[in-house]
Parts: sequence; structure tokens; C-alpha cells
Amino acid sequence: MRSELQDGARVFNAGDYWEAHEVWEIPWNAAKTRNDLVGANYIQGLILLAAAIHKRRHYDNLIGGQRNYQKALRRFDGCDQSALDGFNLEQFKQEVWAALEDDRLKPQLPIG
Repeated sequence: MRSELQDGARVFNAGDYWEAHEVWEIPWNAAKTRNDLVGANYIQGLILLAAAIHKRRHYDNLIGGQRNYQKALRRFDGCDQSALDGFNLEQFKQEVWAALEDDRLKPQLPIG
């Protein structure tokens, strides 16, 4: 995981999904400022996945969670898997989808 995203990943892994969303907004805005469209979309995808789980678990809103999940998928379009430091984005997306259905599941992001 990119160093600029690790703080958000730690918060996400602790199950604090809304807080992870907030932490990732800083590098997201920085990527937008640099006109790094791929980086900004990738980070926004992570933000939307965190928001999806938050909606599902905090508000018991499965439909809202699934909508945010679908928005995240669109943000990840065009993200080069090899540019993500070996991070398996496909597997992570599947884990998040499963967590929307099962509150016992807690998707984890690699930090180091």
C-alpha cells in the first residue's frame, strides 16, 4: 500500500470505516491537485468502499452500501494493477462485497 494511504488503511482495518474515508480525503485531494486522475480515482474508490461498509453497518442500509460499492468499481476502471504495489484489488473488492452481506466479515488492507 502506498505510504500516503497507510494511515487510512490502519483505520479501515480497525473497522472505523467512516474515519478511514475522512483520512483518505487528504491524499485524494492532493492527487486531484496534481492532476493525477488515476491516483485520484483509485483513492476515491477506496473512499467509496469504506463508505459502503459504513452505510451498511452504521445505518443498516444494504442498498446504499451496494450503490457506493458500484460507484467504487467505476472509479477503479483503468487502474493498472501493477501500479498498486502488489495490492490485489480484485480480491479486496470481493472481500468488501462479502462484508456488505455478512457483518462478521472484516476486510483488511495490506499496510506494509
